[in-house]
Amino acid sequence: MAHILLIDDDDLLRDTVLQMLQLDRHDVTEAPDGQTALRLSAGRGGRGFDLVITDVLMPGMDGTRVIVELRRNHPRLPIIAISGGRRVLSPQFNLETAALAGAVCQLAKPFTRQALQAAVAAALESPST
Repeated sequence: MAHILLIDDDDLLRDTVLQMLQLDRHDVTEAPDGQTALRLSAGRGGRGFDLVITDVLMPGMDGTRVIVELRRNHPRLPIIAISGGRRVLSPQFNLETAALAGAVCQLAKPFTRQALQAAVAAALESPST
């Protein structure tokens, strides 16, 4: 069981992913945007998150910037990037950008519970932790 920070501006998707993670007995803290997520990660004192899952395309602060900021403040924190893309940007482009910023795993939306489970397991076992 891990304490996971889940960041996504899509309430329905965030709730779906939350339920999937809770089925695997993870403790999940939700953030609807990057700025809220950074405040939550900074306000945890010595009790940081075990894992972050962040959407790449969000209004305000995008997921790539969130990844860069989290890497700066928590260099060993594993991060999973998720993206469904947009009209002019493919999910693969967004996920490759997130990987360059420091995400250890990437998932294209939509994804299955099994794909999420595999990504969470891989991220928690990654050498960055």
